[in-house]
Amino acid sequence: MFKIDRKLLKNFDWALAGLILILLVLGLANLYSASYGKEGSMHAYFSHQLIWVGIGLLGMIIAICVTDEFYRENAIIFYILSLVLLILVDIYGMITSGAQRWIRIGPLSLQPSELAKLSLILVLGYYYETKRNLNILPLRHIILPAILTIIPTVLVIKQPDLGTALLLLFIFISILLYEGIPFKTFLGLFLAGLGALPVMWRFLKPYQKARLLTFINPNRDPLGAGYHIIQSKIAVGSGGLWGKGFLKGTQCKLEFLPEHHTDFVFSVLAEEWGFIGSLLVIFLLFILVIWGLEVARSARNRFGEVVAIGITAMFFWQIVINIGMVIGVMPVVGIPLPFFSYGGSGTLINLFSLGILLSIRMRRRAYTSF
Repeated sequence: MFKIDRKLLKNFDWALAGLILILLVLGLANLYSASYGKEGSMHAYFSHQLIWVGIGLLGMIIAICVTDEFYRENAIIFYILSLVLLILVDIYGMITSGAQRWIRIGPLSLQPSELAKLSLILVLGYYYETKRNLNILPLRHIILPAILTIIPTVLVIKQPDLGTALLLLFIFISILLYEGIPFKTFLGLFLAGLGALPVMWRFLKPYQKARLLTFINPNRDPLGAGYHIIQSKIAVGSGGLWGKGFLKGTQCKLEFLPEHHTDFVFSVLAEEWGFIGSLLVIFLLFILVIWGLEVARSARNRFGEVVAIGITAMFFWQIVINIGMVIGVMPVVGIPLPFFSYGGSGTLINLFSLGILLSIRMRRRAYTSF
């Protein structure tokens, strides 16, 4: 299962691995700037992230060494494990800032909703591998995957974590579109989703409703729900074309910009590196997404295709929603930016997922199971 021979190494995608390392270095540099000059917990964010990146790279290497057969055969186990952890969070989870999203395992605090994203992708890949002869999915082959998606989504909403819940739904929809569904079926699902919005609104927390209303008009509560997005737009705009320079962002250093190490870390980058620097980072992230689609296209089986599409969709939607959030074109729903936002569980799962992507890519011409 963990054996890699010289034939496989010849197929290793060094360009994709190099792109991942470049993004990691840029993300760490940006986080260092976000925590620069801060004492206590803020300064610790950078050092903690270094440790998580190291653990994540080790996890990525392990993921590369494992064949896709292992992931396919154990997809259901991963899925069940993620559900068990989500249930344990609801019972024993740590409450931080009014949200119960973390569970303590020894000295570590883990966020099971991050694992839920990857486990959902694997179990959907396992399901659609069994339907490999279908070019267009009939409705009956959408119902079970929808149920598999709804269960963790509901558990995540209860934490509450609207951002991750939406991300699970977007991953599912992206895989459905890739697999192919009749237009009438897609239209019916879309209309059903619109009809469910009033029901979902009733279950949102007051602060979540405030965020959505503030998205429409940030100035309705400039010192409350609208404060984050107003300060973020100020930071992004003040960067101008070339930015203020590394470690010289004032919105972050003077504590005007909230959550500048997590949800609004891109605002720090935009202020210090300006439009040109931001565009370069977006371009690199866009290349990563395109590369993920190429991995799916060249995968040797249906499972690899679906998993590669799911992982690519996971990164795509996180990138789009986070950057859309900080520039005010999307509501603030608490989705971090891959490679840049602080977070141990997210970093670990992101790098492990990229390891799976590299494994699929490396074995695109290898038909021997190890």
